[in-house]
Amino acid sequence: MYDRIVENVTGFVLAGGKSSRMGADKALLELGGQTLLARALDVAKQVTRQVSLVGERNRFAAFGTVIEDVYPQCGPLGGIHTALKSTATELNLMLAVDLPFIGADFLRYLIREAGPANAVVTVPRGGGFLQPLCAVYRKEFGETAENSLRAGKNKIGPLLDKVKTRVIEPDELREAGFSMEMFRNLNTPAEWEAALREFGKKS
Repeated sequence: MYDRIVENVTGFVLAGGKSSRMGADKALLELGGQTLLARALDVAKQVTRQVSLVGERNRFAAFGTVIEDVYPQCGPLGGIHTALKSTATELNLMLAVDLPFIGADFLRYLIREAGPANAVVTVPRGGGFLQPLCAVYRKEFGETAENSLRAGKNKIGPLLDKVKTRVIEPDELREAGFSMEMFRNLNTPAEWEAALREFGKKS
């Protein structure tokens, strides 16, 4: 239904989280025989040839090109800002490392929706919340993010009200054949155990 590789888009896997609720580095936990980081990189590489990860170079250099935060310890907004400062493309796909149920077909759909929207951010809504860590950002959002970070404000949500944002609503996603379950992320040991059981059923 969609082209396998999308040109002129850079993919970024955000792997800089502290994993404090999990009690272990989420990026390096294994699910279905792959670390979450390797899984996220593989999915992103099915969509675009240009994929980097944002995190600590000394932790993740073995996995590929690593870009370290310009503003460390500033959460996901710091990672998005870093990605957008480094990118050479207008459209940029962000994918958090802890979203193992996101597939390449959805990422292609997301990019396809972002292209003609002329929005600065194209973001799905799932599970009752916007999903800014599985979204497409135009390079210009980097300036908005930098201004916020310099002011000591690290939240992504308020910034989406300040730029033209295309929200893909649940009804649109379901009509396109996607389940809201794909937005389940893994933050706690209980969520991790549930994911292990689910992937065990698939093997």
